Amino acid sequence: MPTDEQIKRLEVKANEIRKDIIKMLLKAGSGHSAGPLGMADIFTALYFHIMTLDSQKPLWPERDRLILSNGHICPVLYACLAHAGYFPKEWLWKLRRLGSPLQGHPERVRLAGVETTSGPLGSGLAQACGYAYAARMDNSRFRVFCICSDGEHDSGNHWEAVMFAGKNNLSNLTLFVDRNNIQIDGHTEDVMPLEPLEDKYKAFNWHVLHIDGHNFAEIINSVSHARAVYENPTVIIAHTIPGKGVSFMENLPEWHGKAPNQEEARLALHELRTLGGKIKSEHE
Repeated sequence: MPTDEQIKRLEVKANEIRKDIIKMLLKAGSGHSAGPLGMADIFTALYFHIMTLDSQKPLWPERDRLILSNGHICPVLYACLAHAGYFPKEWLWKLRRLGSPLQGHPERVRLAGVETTSGPLGSGLAQACGYAYAARMDNSRFRVFCICSDGEHDSGNHWEAVMFAGKNNLSNLTLFVDRNNIQIDGHTEDVMPLEPLEDKYKAFNWHVLHIDGHNFAEIINSVSHARAVYENPTVIIAHTIPGKGVSFMENLPEWHGKAPNQEEARLALHELRTLGGKIKSEHE
């Protein structure tokens, strides 16, 4: 169970990550807003509390692996990597520029800390399964974390990986599903209904947890729970608010693949600065 001081530190860090996401998207003039903002708390918990990593040794064999399947939310990944010391923060302002290592979808060979190249939705869990299966073959103790969207459950290859992990009891694999209920064409339950999602994972031999994806205690405790499960892979269905922290972006599918303009970014940053002050005052 994280302490109050640890939770405060993570809340402050997540707010800084969100501000950088807005600045990156404004500078790029394109990109995805809702997903990165909605997943900022989970990424912050992973990079600054949960995972075993060393930014000075990005290829350390015993590091935990994070596989990002829905690569379009990469602004939150890039911001966390920069804050963790993998590369200078100034690089963030080169998001999506020609020749930049910070492309609109991550490329493994271009940037330290990026474990896989992502782009085609539904492919990340299969990559994570490969890492987890290889770790078992090598008797390695690192843990594999995968992050995917709810919308990419529409892809058949995702379910092939779900079956593979369940069949092979990949208990060293933890999957976070960003259950924000939106995708580029609208709400998930209108485009292609996913429920009962929990029952589907259980049918393929997965251990299932539900959390509030903005509650750091629940995020951290769910991973501790997953580590204690030795028979099955664990899926953590994280209920999140797309666009979290920016009132006019929250829960709106139109912000799935849209970057803020100058005025929208100004308003967003004002809200996040106000929220940051509130976070600090609440813990004093």
